[in-house]
Amino acid sequence: MTDRRRLILICLCFIAFISLGLPDGLLGVAWPGIRADFNQPLDALGWLLVATTSGYMISSFFSGAVSRYFGIGRLLAISCIATGLALIGFTLVPAWVAFVVLGTLVGIGAGAIDASLNTYVAEHYSERLMQWLHASFGVGITLGPLIMTATLNLTGQWSPGYWLVGSAQVFLGLCFFFSAKLWEAPASASAEPTLTEDAGKVARSHPDTVSASDTTSASMLTSLKTPAVWLSMGLFFSYTGLELTLGLWGYSLLTESRGVDTAAAGLWIAIYWGMFTLGRMVAGVFANRMGNHRLVTGSLILALIGAILLAWNPVAWVGLLAIGLVGFAFAPVFPGLVSGTRLRVGKAHLANTMGMQIAAAGIGAASLPALAGVLAERISLEIVPGFLIVFSAVLSVLYGVSRRLGRRQVNIDPVDH
Repeated sequence: MTDRRRLILICLCFIAFISLGLPDGLLGVAWPGIRADFNQPLDALGWLLVATTSGYMISSFFSGAVSRYFGIGRLLAISCIATGLALIGFTLVPAWVAFVVLGTLVGIGAGAIDASLNTYVAEHYSERLMQWLHASFGVGITLGPLIMTATLNLTGQWSPGYWLVGSAQVFLGLCFFFSAKLWEAPASASAEPTLTEDAGKVARSHPDTVSASDTTSASMLTSLKTPAVWLSMGLFFSYTGLELTLGLWGYSLLTESRGVDTAAAGLWIAIYWGMFTLGRMVAGVFANRMGNHRLVTGSLILALIGAILLAWNPVAWVGLLAIGLVGFAFAPVFPGLVSGTRLRVGKAHLANTMGMQIAAAGIGAASLPALAGVLAERISLEIVPGFLIVFSAVLSVLYGVSRRLGRRQVNIDPVDH
């Protein structure tokens, strides 16, 4: 792999992950305007989340087989163009049902992009670059609220924000199409060390770590009968749902319940995702020093404190700062839970559990924000901070139980790596 080719592909990977986060960032700020235009209740967002999540899970599950058929470059091109056209289509459809159907297409495109790029980077680049790739998603989801807030202030409409991001997605798809041959060319020895090579170095320095070659995997049925596996799935279900609940409902909470100006509210949701991105960068620096368990435990405690401050809200600035605090606290949890999977479920269940966890995360991302919307519609938007407190406590309890059960499940010392 030449330096020039590697640089082009790295840039495309980063830009693609930024674009992957943009639609999620747009939706929370745009939702009040969207539901007003389509005359929908507050909790109608749940139908859209179910549609996008279903599309995401289906496409990510089959992305390996599809990329082998089309080639990764063409798959990325098709996915980006389809996603961009669907985002633009949001602004053109006359009925809410059609909007939800287009949400499925957005999910399909996003799932293919996410899974394909993760696989490609894992095969060809280092773990360090993988960490920065996921940080770039945070950049996209931070820019989304800023873009939508700016277009709302300039035009009073939510549709220009989707035109802008949709057009950018189509342009990125064309870039993938014209660079398709670069993605298919084999990498040479000059390429950056891959995650597999890095894992080998870790295995030599930490003999109790596991590689794929020395693990006897349990059957799917056996894993499904294992309580530790279900607890691990519950962790991902709860965490991902919490992360998106505040991201999606925070703007409505601030503007419709607490009287915050729309421009300021959009800025604070951008700050939420910005602190989320900053938190992942900081965690990447200190993770090895703190250890995985201390990092996750500290993050969960800090997130619970932030949720309590958001609910208390004695003065306006306390509630606003709490939003940024929760975003910063949430950031290290997902990668920390992924890294600690083996210590929770054991070597034999590792491969099966990884896939189940990601599926549970997708279900949680749709279910918990939708449930929060139903409660907000029937009670008040002020239920959102209380919702965060309850499920942050549930997540903390699940994590503690899973750690204890994991010590009995695996025949190793519970040492953080």
